[in-house]
Amino acid sequence: MQRTELDHHMFAREGCPPIRWRVSDGLVAYEDAVAEMERQVGLIADGQADELVWLVEHPPLYTAGTSADAKDLIEPDRFPVFATGRGGEYTYHGPGQRVAYVMLDLKRRRQDVRAYVAALEEVVIRTLDSMNVRGERREDRVGVWVRRPERPLLPDGSMAEDKIAALGIRLRKWVSFHGLSINVEPDLTHFTGIVPCGISAYGVTSLVDLGLPVMMADVDMRLREAFEEVFGPTVSAD
Repeated sequence: MQRTELDHHMFAREGCPPIRWRVSDGLVAYEDAVAEMERQVGLIADGQADELVWLVEHPPLYTAGTSADAKDLIEPDRFPVFATGRGGEYTYHGPGQRVAYVMLDLKRRRQDVRAYVAALEEVVIRTLDSMNVRGERREDRVGVWVRRPERPLLPDGSMAEDKIAALGIRLRKWVSFHGLSINVEPDLTHFTGIVPCGISAYGVTSLVDLGLPVMMADVDMRLREAFEEVFGPTVSAD
């Protein structure tokens, strides 16, 4: 079965407590975010805490996933670089980018990693759709992409595309962590220090780059609505 054909609604489960929804103001240090994710995943796995989605922004930095190739780090001294246990390659995080760390107990939902990734992609696609942006999956590229018909065709004759959202996950005892990032209004030049996700043939874009001067709070509201459609109800958390 292809990722695009998976049933995303299988991740909403009756009887699960509402997922805690937390939004942090300001910039959160990456090390602090990882430490908090580790703590929360341990509590969730042990049944001591409900599931959590945590929305943050980070200072400018690069992260290296488990498949990262050193040659894809073009400017190693530009920003701090963090090795991380999530899947994937190099990615950038920074101000103006909404990062959603998703900590769900897949034992209680659906123990299917591919379907889970597709469900996160679906959340992003629905979020973008609510702002009249068509986000699309690609079978050979994880993440969410937008077509750029105003640009010249690629050398192979295909339409130019840019990545607007990245995904990278990790599981421990079937509890997920890390998650997704949506480019709202980051400095797109910061992506030039890496080959994002190891893919050099395509570019990177943002909502503002696409002509949508949206506020982060508006994106958060739409993201939460889309998330609830796929994964079930949430409750605001401190």
